[in-house]
This record gives sequence, structure tokens and C-alpha cells, in this order.
Amino acid sequence: MSNMTRNEAWELLKEYNKDKFHLKHGLTVEGVMKYFAKKLGYGNETEFWGIVGLLHDLDFERFPEEHCIKEQEIMRERGIDERIIHATASHGYNLTVDIKPEHEMEKVLYAVDELTGLIGAVAIMRPSKSVQDLELKSVKKKFKNAKFAAGCSREVIENGAEMLGWSLDDLIEQTILAMRSCEKDYEQEEI
Repeated sequence: MSNMTRNEAWELLKEYNKDKFHLKHGLTVEGVMKYFAKKLGYGNETEFWGIVGLLHDLDFERFPEEHCIKEQEIMRERGIDERIIHATASHGYNLTVDIKPEHEMEKVLYAVDELTGLIGAVAIMRPSKSVQDLELKSVKKKFKNAKFAAGCSREVIENGAEMLGWSLDDLIEQTILAMRSCEKDYEQEEI
């Protein structure tokens, strides 16, 4: 599906991102995207969905003012598949770019990007520091508190659920399950 291996994507991400927080976020979104690929019937595209998740914030650390714009340039210079470029850039829709999420995969990325940050922030406050025992109601409570993880846009999360035609509860519940499915994987990666 893609002209890029997972390893090449990971090396590219590390070239432009040194902050462990950003690398971990990339790994989290990669795992979540792979979960949704399987769940939504795109099992044969699992790696492709994962690569899109891994690379979605490629430019954010070094070029925050040109987020989702600079990464298109970086990827084109390297001859990366236009589908990866479109998909990663589309999560900045109406924020930094006017590239609309069209494919279901792009809508999932748009919906889960901010949400994984919010869920991760809720999990860190728990005694377990894990999503394994995290319930929907805990996330919903923090979702309603605008001061909690204020950098995670509730509007983007709500728009993402709407784009997918899912309820907010379904989106949060499924994303918690997705994060549970890959929590051990992204904690083991060398960063």
C-alpha cells in the first residue's frame, strides 16, 4: 500500500523529533491507528494506517508554526507516497491547512490525535499510570473540565466523532480500547 516501511517511517520521525513526548505520541497514534484499521475492516492496510499515525506530527517539533504544511514538503522531497502526505496533513484541517479528511482512515486520525493526548493525561493521574484500568466515565469527567489538558482541543475531538458518524462516547470508548491494545508496544520502543 505504501512505498515506505515502518522502520523508515520511524527513522524519519526520529530525524525531526528529539523530544520523547513527541516520539511517544507518534508511537501511541501509530498503535491506535493500527487497532482501528483492523476494527474497521482495513486489516490489509494495517501497516499503512500505522505509518500515517506515526508520521502525522512529523513537523510539529521543529516547525510548530508550519504544522501540517512543512511535513508535506519534507515528505515530497523524499518521494513519499502522496496518500501518506494527504492523510498526515489532513489532521490539520481547519487549523493549519484546508486539506479535508476524506478517507475513513483520515477521519479516524483527525478524531483520535487530540483524544489520545487527553486519555493519556487522564491515565497518568491514576495510581496505575496506565490505560488498562481506565474507564469511559473518568475520561468524560476530565473532558468536561476545560482546564484539564487544555491543549487537547475538545472541539476537534467532537468534530472528529461527527465526521465519523460516531457518538462521542463511542469514540472515547474505542480509543481507550485501542490504547490498551498497544500500551505495552509503545512503552518498549527505544526512544
